[in-house]
Amino acid sequence: MTDAAFSSSIEDNAAVLGVAQSVSARLWQQRPGDDRTAQALSQRLGVPDVVGRVLAARGVGLEDGDDFLNPTLKSALPDPSRLRDMDKAADRLADAIMAGQKVAVFGDYDVDGATSSALLDRYFRAIGVGLTVYIPDRQKEGYGPNGPALVALRERGVDVVVTVDCGIASFEALQIAADAGLDTIVVDHHQAEPRLPVAHAVVNPNRLDDDSGLGQLAAVGVCFLLVVALNRTLRARGWFANSREPNLLQWLDLVALGTVCDVVPLTGLNRVLVAQGLKVAARRDNPGLAALADQANMDQKPGAYHFGFVFGPRLNAGGRVGNSHLGAKLLATDDMDEAQAIAAKLDEFNLERREIEAGIQAQAMEQAEAKATSGNAGAQPLLFLADQRWHQGVIGIVASRLKDRYRRPAIVVALDGEVGKGSGRSIPGVDLGAAITAAKQAGLLLAGGGHAMAAGLTVALDKLDALDAFLTDRIGQAMDGQPQSHALGLDGVLTVSGASRDLFDTLEGAGPYGAGHPEPRFAIANADIVKADLVGQNHVRVVLAGARGGRLKGIAFGIADSPLGQALLSSRGRAMHLAGHLRADDWQGRRGVQLFIEDAAFPEKQ
Repeated sequence: MTDAAFSSSIEDNAAVLGVAQSVSARLWQQRPGDDRTAQALSQRLGVPDVVGRVLAARGVGLEDGDDFLNPTLKSALPDPSRLRDMDKAADRLADAIMAGQKVAVFGDYDVDGATSSALLDRYFRAIGVGLTVYIPDRQKEGYGPNGPALVALRERGVDVVVTVDCGIASFEALQIAADAGLDTIVVDHHQAEPRLPVAHAVVNPNRLDDDSGLGQLAAVGVCFLLVVALNRTLRARGWFANSREPNLLQWLDLVALGTVCDVVPLTGLNRVLVAQGLKVAARRDNPGLAALADQANMDQKPGAYHFGFVFGPRLNAGGRVGNSHLGAKLLATDDMDEAQAIAAKLDEFNLERREIEAGIQAQAMEQAEAKATSGNAGAQPLLFLADQRWHQGVIGIVASRLKDRYRRPAIVVALDGEVGKGSGRSIPGVDLGAAITAAKQAGLLLAGGGHAMAAGLTVALDKLDALDAFLTDRIGQAMDGQPQSHALGLDGVLTVSGASRDLFDTLEGAGPYGAGHPEPRFAIANADIVKADLVGQNHVRVVLAGARGGRLKGIAFGIADSPLGQALLSSRGRAMHLAGHLRADDWQGRRGVQLFIEDAAFPEKQ
């Protein structure tokens, strides 16, 4: 053992630091990984042992280490033609562009939809072609394409409409569009049924007959491949004979943002897109992203964390409680004054969203706790909650909070008369989108769809109980009927002094982290709680001291009233083991690191 870190070689099934039950009732376990591979990676790449273990635990082989730490888009980007109907889509758009026909984008309001819409908007402007962007009002029009809006676009002279991050389940609406004379190109990534909607082209790596192997892409990733294919087609047709081709890589910041916020796995191509997109974002070339960073008082270059937890909530807030089109408009504008005004408005909407969310979350927690304490409901694999009082604009966020707290899939339904609108979030290993699609095919839903980690639905009130039973059974089978493990996976054990900025910077080279590529989580052993106090809205801030020297700041968000929060606040002057993620702590030129605390435990001997 060194002053920097403990050895990370721990028996796979052993409790790390002997923590079989933390203050959050969790077992601390080492993430599985081959020790020999970890050591070999450390030696070959010249990185600390703990970094070698992080790589090995994420399936990085000895021969893959260099490419993993230095990902390039050139080697990772596939031929867009691998996607079913991609060439048909690119040809139809090229036809429209060269014939002077009007093209419109119909996008979802969320970050994936907004970035997809903005990407196409920016590409069309870059080649000197106008584009109409339509984002429906989620509260008034619901999710995805609707017949009246599509007919209205046709009446405005639109010839081709591209649906982004939606459309794969819009059978009725797209039939109406076809009857009105619209050519539709569906660009989506949600789970598809065997039957596809009527459209000129359906580009979706998750349609059942697509063998591209790109099913992990977010909609914005599919859109980027569409732009690559369209640009290639226009080049072949001589469109750029007298003009310069746009640099498609300049928009990777949008691709990265949508990919992170849609919680698709950050592996393979997704990881490369995000890694390169973060480099673009650091240049602050997009006025909308720069304005969002300024509004949030960010004084460091954005990372995946900032995309997911700083930018994402603000962009989503427009559709949840404000104006659905603001997110796409912000990301597409080149006017800094306009960007700053929109970013400020989105920040206001986000504050309003948080207030609404807090009330609904409290009510949902009450329901969840009541279920967990009645009979054997605590072993139920799915939290399915519904209420007439809830605002449908925030139910997805509440579902995410419930999923995190109870470590199982959660669906929250806002009832309005005889119909309910629901949103669900899942855990790794449980494909919620497939479950929702199955429920729709079983006749239990008016509408529904999604992907593995998130899904939405519309259900008649008289089918609510049947839907709950159906999904509970299906998800229970996916989880093998076993309750979700309460184990907390760790990548190693550090001392306070070992949790350094140098280690953090080295670990960042193995990122970006997110779904499917989890951020490294460490235990800080035997840290003295020098200071602990309540800050902000239910957060706990601590200062840690190590037995061999060193200080480390830590913060735990939104947990002051939980067992973890109470343990931290009551342990001044005591030693604790703490588990969490290392994050940059930069202020006025000082580059430090802090611990984002997820759990804690008391040493066995005090």
